[in-house]
Amino acid sequence: MKRLGILLLVCGMAPSLLAQDPAPAPAVTPEAAPTPWNLHFQTTFVWQDKRPFEAAYTGTNSLVPQRETAYTLTATLFLGARLWKGAELYLNPETIQSRPLSNLKGLGGLTNGENQKNGGPDIQLYRARLFLRQTFGLGGEKKAVEDGANQLAGTVDSRRLVVSVGNLAVMDVFDVNGYAHDPRTGFFNWAFMTYGAYDYAADARGYSVGAAVEYFRDEWAFRVGRFAQPRESNGLYLDNQIFQHFGDQIEVEHGHALGNQPGKLRLLAFRNVASMGSFREALEYAQVRGGTPALANVRRDQAKFGVGAAVEQNLIAGVGLFARWSWNDGKTETYAFTEIERSLATGIVAKGTPWRRPDDSVGVAFVQNGLGGDHRQYLAAGGLGAFIGDGALSYAPERVWEAFYNAAGSKGMWLSGNVQYITNPAYNAVRGPVTVWGCRIHVDL
Repeated sequence: MKRLGILLLVCGMAPSLLAQDPAPAPAVTPEAAPTPWNLHFQTTFVWQDKRPFEAAYTGTNSLVPQRETAYTLTATLFLGARLWKGAELYLNPETIQSRPLSNLKGLGGLTNGENQKNGGPDIQLYRARLFLRQTFGLGGEKKAVEDGANQLAGTVDSRRLVVSVGNLAVMDVFDVNGYAHDPRTGFFNWAFMTYGAYDYAADARGYSVGAAVEYFRDEWAFRVGRFAQPRESNGLYLDNQIFQHFGDQIEVEHGHALGNQPGKLRLLAFRNVASMGSFREALEYAQVRGGTPALANVRRDQAKFGVGAAVEQNLIAGVGLFARWSWNDGKTETYAFTEIERSLATGIVAKGTPWRRPDDSVGVAFVQNGLGGDHRQYLAAGGLGAFIGDGALSYAPERVWEAFYNAAGSKGMWLSGNVQYITNPAYNAVRGPVTVWGCRIHVDL
C-alpha cells in the first residue's frame, strides 16, 4: 500500500464519469431550443509499471517476467451537428501514441483499455468515428439529453426509435454500463470494458462500420445491429463484404428501481461470421501433417456464437455495483476483441461524498476469465493465439483484481491511481502472479 500511496501523490486522483448515478438527467423544458452543434475534446495519458514475477517458462506470446513500463497517449476531437429534425452527425478525429506491456501479449484481460493492436511510439492520426444518428419520437414523457461528447443537448421522447449508421464502435451502442465501460475514466482492464467473451466486430483500433437500431419504450430498450469484421484476424482494415462477413448482436435492456435506487438489467447475444481458424481443426491438421498446430492452416468461413447478461444497480446514493457474465462457444480464434471465452466480473464504484470529495470516486472490481476445452488443448500443444501462447499450458482461470481512485483536479482535468493484481496470466498456473501499478491523467473539455 505504500507504493499505491506514492503513485497517488505523484499522479493524483480523478472523478470517474462512470461512477455517476445512472439516474435521469435534470428536467429540461420541452420548449428549450435544441443545441445546433457542439465541440468537445479529450486527451488521456496512462502510465503503467509491471513488477517482476516468477515464471516456470516463457514463450512467444508470453508476458515477459522482467519489470516493464508502458504508456498510452490519446487525443480525440468530438464534433457534432444537428442536420434536420432528429438527425445528428458526428465526426471524431483521433490520435494515439503508445508502448504496450510485452508487445500486447501474455494476458486475456489486458491491462490498459486505451491500447490498440497496431499502436506504437509514432503518433498516428485517424478517423475514429463518422456516423449519423436519426431519432424518431414516438411519444411518452420528455427526457433531457445533456450536452456531451457525441451527444447534443435537447430532449427526446421516452418512446422513440434511434438509427445509427456509419463509422463508430459497437460499444457506443451495446452494453453501455454506467460503472465499467470506459478506460479513460474508470477501470483500466479490458475485461471490465464490456463482456469479456464478447468478440465484437472491430478493427485493430476498436471501431467498425455498420448500423444499429434501438427502440426505447419507457423503461425498456431493444437493440439490434450489424457491423463489419476486419479482413483478417485482429487486423486494421475492415472487410466491406458486410453481408458475407459480419458481426450481429441483439440486446434487451430493462430499467428498474429497487428501494428507490435505479438499476438496469441487460441480456445480449451475438453471432459473428468470418474466415476464422478452428482450434480443433488446427489440432487435427497438426496430427496428420506434423508440427505445431496453427490457426492460419485451417481458416475458413464459419460462425461464432456468444451470450452475456449484466446488471448495474445503485445501492445507496453515490454507491453502485455492476456484474457481468458472458460465454462464447470457444471453437474458433479470437477475431476482434481478446482471448476470453468465459467471464464473470463484478465490482463497486462509490463517490467521495463521505470524505467531502463529492467529485472523487473509488472503484474495486474482480473478474475471472476462462477458455473452452478446444482452446486449452490448442495452447497446451504449443499453439499461438492473437495475444496468448506460452508454448505449453498448465490451465487455470485467469483472475484480475483491480482498484482505482480518481480525484478532481482543475476544471476539466482528472488524475487517477490504479493497481491490478493478476493470477494465472494467460490461463497458466505456473506463471505469475503479476502486479501492475498505474496512473492516468485525463482532460475532458
